[in-house]
Amino acid sequence: MISVEEAQGLVRNGVQPLGTETIALANSLANPGGRVLAETPKARISHPSQTVSAMDGYAVRAADVPTVPSTLTVIGESAAGHPFDGEVSEGQAVLIFTGAQVPPGADTVVIQEDVDRDGAEKNDTISVREIEAGRHIRAKGQDFNEGDQLLIPPLRLTARHIGLLAAADRPWLQVHRQPRVAILSTGDEIVLPGEPRGPAQIVSANGPALSAFVTQRGGIPVHLGVVKDDQDALTAMAEAAKDCNMLITSGGVSVGDRDLVRKAFESAGLEVGFHKIAMRPGKPLMFGHLGDIPVLGLPGNPVSALVCALLFASIAIDRLQGLHGDAPKPVPATLGADLAENGKRQDYMRAVLSRNDDGGWCATPIFMQDSSMIGALAQSAALIVRPMGAPAAKTGETVPVIPLDGLL
Repeated sequence: MISVEEAQGLVRNGVQPLGTETIALANSLANPGGRVLAETPKARISHPSQTVSAMDGYAVRAADVPTVPSTLTVIGESAAGHPFDGEVSEGQAVLIFTGAQVPPGADTVVIQEDVDRDGAEKNDTISVREIEAGRHIRAKGQDFNEGDQLLIPPLRLTARHIGLLAAADRPWLQVHRQPRVAILSTGDEIVLPGEPRGPAQIVSANGPALSAFVTQRGGIPVHLGVVKDDQDALTAMAEAAKDCNMLITSGGVSVGDRDLVRKAFESAGLEVGFHKIAMRPGKPLMFGHLGDIPVLGLPGNPVSALVCALLFASIAIDRLQGLHGDAPKPVPATLGADLAENGKRQDYMRAVLSRNDDGGWCATPIFMQDSSMIGALAQSAALIVRPMGAPAAKTGETVPVIPLDGLL
């Protein structure tokens, strides 16, 4: 058996990014994970594209208000999309609204609360009661200028990135292709949700859960259904998966007589990178390649399958999209219950989270740690990471945890 960290490194190094494609900006958040930027976009325009007012008020020349109060003549107005057609000269002011272009000659906006106006017609006068030179003006290019580099790839795009690119007039983007990830559930005992179920059969949680996980990571799940424990049928499905960019299986990768996935896939050309990891849950995990296609064989128990998906499949799917493929990073939390000494496998204990009085996390392991208990995993909010041979830990000690929100 190899360590979790060694296995994660092998997965990361064994997967290469897919090619790129050009998409419309509007499609860059077409899935929950967001597309991954593959170019270094530059601004096509400056932002703001003109010098504009940050407030409602009057555009003036600060030199014309050496003392307060001072009287100026209003010669017109400037509104967003309707600039003043002229220039502010000595002793003049222009009524201006937020976002409107500051007319030439003006260098300051006096907010309307600091002005008394005599009348409401052109050529009326205002009395400026307070002024701060240069205030309430957003200079052209204050945010960014035309030609500026906006983002550094690779980067998973979010709403704030989309807003930036839209403001920079970037209607098209170059992104990494979304990986098509084949998902295959195996076992004579497995049926899909809603299908007729025999007395010795169980409903598959892994297929739907793994499909959701792939989607959440930015991939496109291709569900191949359920295959019985039959070597020929499994070999055929291995061939069918070669149209995808990755294959994830669940079940059939242990060492029993009916664990046929490895044998069947090897007959289809699978080259195994590793098999078995010193972790709990998830010891019987397999990684290899069918030609150029990475294959991840997950255990059949649903908790084991999803924990391994988080720790390993996430790396591969991210790498296919051009990301580095970082493993989930643990954060510190205080322990909410005593833990016994750990054994020879790194343990990922399901736990609930609460807040300490100081605002930090407190992680309390749930009672049921069995790898078949999907209900217990659904109720959990974190995984407590217990290294191999970790000594017994007492309530209140600090332990590393992986929060699950947004990840699983």
